[in-house]
Amino acid sequence: MISGLYPGLVVHARTRPRRHRLRYRVFMLLIDLDEVEALDRRLKLFSAGRRNLIGFDPRRHGDGSDRPLKTQVAEALAGAGLPAGGPVRMLTLPTVLGQGFNPLTVYFCHRPDGALGAILYEVTNTFGERHSYLIPAGEAGRLVRQGCGKGFYVSPFMDMDLAYAFRVRPPSEEVVVSVDARDERGLVLAASFAGRRVELSDWALLRAWASHPWMSLGVLAAIHWEALKIWLKGERLRPRPPPPARPITVVPEAKLAA
Repeated sequence: MISGLYPGLVVHARTRPRRHRLRYRVFMLLIDLDEVEALDRRLKLFSAGRRNLIGFDPRRHGDGSDRPLKTQVAEALAGAGLPAGGPVRMLTLPTVLGQGFNPLTVYFCHRPDGALGAILYEVTNTFGERHSYLIPAGEAGRLVRQGCGKGFYVSPFMDMDLAYAFRVRPPSEEVVVSVDARDERGLVLAASFAGRRVELSDWALLRAWASHPWMSLGVLAAIHWEALKIWLKGERLRPRPPPPARPITVVPEAKLAA
């Protein structure tokens, strides 16, 4: 089974205009979208679309409908002229007791031959808005480097005129997702998640929950608490623009980060 559990560490480091850093431990799930039903049957402490100790609610992703997520991803790939039909594996924060907030879900979209063809970065802000960036993987090696312009409001303390640089080690025994936000003067924010694989079992889920019992509320609470501390340091608030007209920004391969 490809799906797995990845306990790990999230790090955020702001460099300008006020230096600020936070670290917190979480666990993420890698879910092969072809294995969701099998996981739901095999695991007592995991459910898809239903409340359980650990869960995955497809309606919190994509367009929010009951349509299969893999179908939605395949349509996005086809619309961008990218190969569809291979496995789609998503790295995501699960719900805990039906609750949770997920700032970033990463979909690894494989071609029919199994090679990584594209990565879809699904971003959710604290206002309940969601937007995705679909970026071809090119000739992906062990480290995938990609980039795009920021087109979606995430934080009241971050300008919109920024560019993202992604560095990703796709899931195997380890996974790393790193996002740098830059402006014309250089690095503004560096954020990353690094985790190590644990085989999915009820015992593994129970241990992960026992180590992070408040994770579902803790992620959102940490975001607001850190925002308060940044505000108290004197950082000004940026107005929130309307979300993009299209739910997915497709990045041409010519604009990939070097």
